Amino acid sequence: MRDPAVRLLSLLSLLQSRPDWTGSELAGRLGVSARTVRNDISRLRELGYPVDAVQGRAGHYRLGVGAALPPLLLDDEEAVAIAVGLRSGAGISGIQESSARALAKLERVLPHRLRRSVEAISATVSSGPQNTRTDAPDPEVDPALLSALAAAVRDRVSVRFDYHDPASPAAGPPRQVEPYRLVSWERRWYLVAREPARGSWQVLRIDWITLRTPGGPRFTPSAPPGDYTDLVLREVASTGWTVRARIAVAGPAEAVLARINPAVGVVETVDAHNSILVTGADSLATVAAYVGMLDLDFHVAGPPELVEHVRRLADRYRRATAAGGQEIQRR
Repeated sequence: MRDPAVRLLSLLSLLQSRPDWTGSELAGRLGVSARTVRNDISRLRELGYPVDAVQGRAGHYRLGVGAALPPLLLDDEEAVAIAVGLRSGAGISGIQESSARALAKLERVLPHRLRRSVEAISATVSSGPQNTRTDAPDPEVDPALLSALAAAVRDRVSVRFDYHDPASPAAGPPRQVEPYRLVSWERRWYLVAREPARGSWQVLRIDWITLRTPGGPRFTPSAPPGDYTDLVLREVASTGWTVRARIAVAGPAEAVLARINPAVGVVETVDAHNSILVTGADSLATVAAYVGMLDLDFHVAGPPELVEHVRRLADRYRRATAAGGQEIQRR
């Protein structure tokens, strides 16, 4: 391998792919002499890559951990974001192996403080089902906030913050809770927490949180009221969306449950022939789509904006089947 730049990149890739390499192994892979390997290792060190060397019969090279990230053109938040994304990708069919391989390379060179942040997020995050959709824009979550909450969950430290729910007319007083789990669902982040004053469990949108004191008093964990992800899905279905609705459905609860994903809402029994679907989303169109896919008669009593949206949607469908509809399609 004659081109020194290409050889350096190949050497760096080998060092990142597994912990230890002997000089002879590296020389064989690169097709160069052991002396060239030593020179290239020195060059990598000059560029800021901490390559450790162990002498002796079992001697080897290892890409070490420095006081700062090596020159990967990534800042701290970008490095954490990439690591979290790769951990998520490891659970997606078709890219598990490549995601795990890339994550191993990145984590091997992360400074200790960043590795702890990544490990905290990994250890405190759950994911809900990803087969429902919304047409609302994805909310933005500050990576620093996500890292701070993950660290608080890991260290069992209370957090104090302001919470702004867009559906509420005014912001309430600051809250102090014991954080237990971060849950990612449908590109949104939620915090499962316990309010010690009342002993109540809460599901909070992380993009609505503004931390006041990242580090509060430590707490002794209490037993959660069930699976964290199930708790989020139930709570979000009834209270966690911008648009919330109770839909009267002309069908038994079993029939409604058979037609929806459990993440879409909660079904309450009225009698043997009727039920209530408690659902929500971040837009009127998404809620209307949910109830339309039930293929059952239903009645929308509120909110008024949803009633009007369903009325407009009904008119649109009626026009689609009226005479002249084919002319509209041709235009």
